[in-house]
Amino acid sequence: MKQLIETMVKPLVDHPEEVRIETEESANRIVCSLSVHPEDIGKVIGKQGRTAKAIRSIVYSAAGNHEGGKTVVVNIVD
Repeated sequence: MKQLIETMVKPLVDHPEEVRIETEESANRIVCSLSVHPEDIGKVIGKQGRTAKAIRSIVYSAAGNHEGGKTVVVNIVD
């Protein structure tokens, strides 16, 4: 999941070297926390959250096929 999120987010931001993704895994859930440069937060969230929603939709779809039924949560950290 980490690689998928990086592949989607890095082209969107002005500071791709500051894209960080931390993953925490439990028995039935994977939490991915995405942090970017403060100037790039608006680009990742998008107007009315559309970009963030699209990123989450793609990750949820990919996780359904690969993560063995675990729920994947993507958080965008300030």
